[in-house]
Amino acid sequence: MTAPTELRVSKDRRLLTVTFPGHAPFAFPAELLRVLSPSAEVQGHSPDQRVTVPGKKDVAILKIDPVGNYAVRITFDDMHDTGIFTWDYFHTLGHEKEARWQSYLDELAAKGLSRER
Repeated sequence: MTAPTELRVSKDRRLLTVTFPGHAPFAFPAELLRVLSPSAEVQGHSPDQRVTVPGKKDVAILKIDPVGNYAVRITFDDMHDTGIFTWDYFHTLGHEKEARWQSYLDELAAKGLSRER
């Protein structure tokens, strides 16, 4: 996967727009990136270890640091910073955003959890 031509954080730090060459930009709410972080803390080491992360509705992006030529590390204002977001992950997430978000909302409901803090 080629690198994005632009990563832009909104002024309120709650939206990251990722633009790949020849493709419409993907807009990712910070909450979605936080709860679907590719970190071991969220994803676990197997699908049955994956964690449903509640209470991140108001999370914001503090900073984004490059990781080689293939990814970035996002630091959120809750100090979560262990997810490495690869260009492939952004591309896949962009195409599956609605389905993954709905799955997350369904998991919250099934577990009696909330997006609110």
